[in-house]
Amino acid sequence: MKKKILVTGSDGFLGSHLKQLLNFSKKYDCFFTNRNEFDLLELNQFNQMLDKYNPDILIHLAAYSGGIGANKKYPADFYFQNSLLTTNAFQACYEKKIKKIIYPMGGCSYPATSVSPINEEKIWDGYPQQESAGYSMAKKMSIVAAKSYKDQYGLNSTIIIPGNMYGEYDNFRHEESHVIPSLIRKFYEAKKNNDNEVVLWGDGSPIRDFIYARDVAEILLNFIDNDLEGPINISSGEGISIRQLSSLIAKSMGYTGEIVWDTSKPNGQKIKIFDISFLKKLKYLPKTNLQLGIKNTISWFEKSYESNKEIRL
Repeated sequence: MKKKILVTGSDGFLGSHLKQLLNFSKKYDCFFTNRNEFDLLELNQFNQMLDKYNPDILIHLAAYSGGIGANKKYPADFYFQNSLLTTNAFQACYEKKIKKIIYPMGGCSYPATSVSPINEEKIWDGYPQQESAGYSMAKKMSIVAAKSYKDQYGLNSTIIIPGNMYGEYDNFRHEESHVIPSLIRKFYEAKKNNDNEVVLWGDGSPIRDFIYARDVAEILLNFIDNDLEGPINISSGEGISIRQLSSLIAKSMGYTGEIVWDTSKPNGQKIKIFDISFLKKLKYLPKTNLQLGIKNTISWFEKSYESNKEIRL
């Protein structure tokens, strides 16, 4: 008998990629839900959802997320909603005797003082970056929940920590987007409007580690039949400066104007690269390099921008 898989947040960024892969594989009986069907901030509705679909495994992707601007403006909202989405998931899965939860948390949950490459053992070594601490700490409590519900009730779970994801179906809204979708939209609209320059925050020196969202979805599939508890970093393990990244995206889009750096704006953490030694041992490595991933993302963005379909603008 096939395992029954339920994916929350299936219309979101990672969920859209995962849905395609699960539907293609036909290895499992799969069900997908989103916020329009159930309000997962309410425990009783979480239970109703599990009653309806009766899954063996819950892949819990539902989250309230956004870029640094949104996190700074609405820290309490990010904390409150993600705390409930985390707490309700584990409590409901225990109550309904679900066999396992697969839960992604954010790489921003690592301490702000972590020295790169950051391995999983550093997760409790300090406080995360202040700007996104509300979101980060709410998601980080999934590690505590996973151990607590395993110890008391025997509920299995796998906690994964994707790096900075990018790709098709990302959020391109100005106040909510992360760095790659933000840059893609800025350069596209600057080219479209014949702007001579694009102004970017900071000085471009911070170094970040990016991973193509479809690769995360493919790696996640391995944990359906693998009971590793985690947390497990899922990223490229390679760094690129924001300045180099910006030039790469501008060149890929054919934008020839000037890139101006507004050094009155914050840079954020200087270097953030994830240690993927454990992922390498598992042989669950990403296969899409940054150049190809960005090319694919730009191609999808340009088509979706003009048709205004399946895109968050």
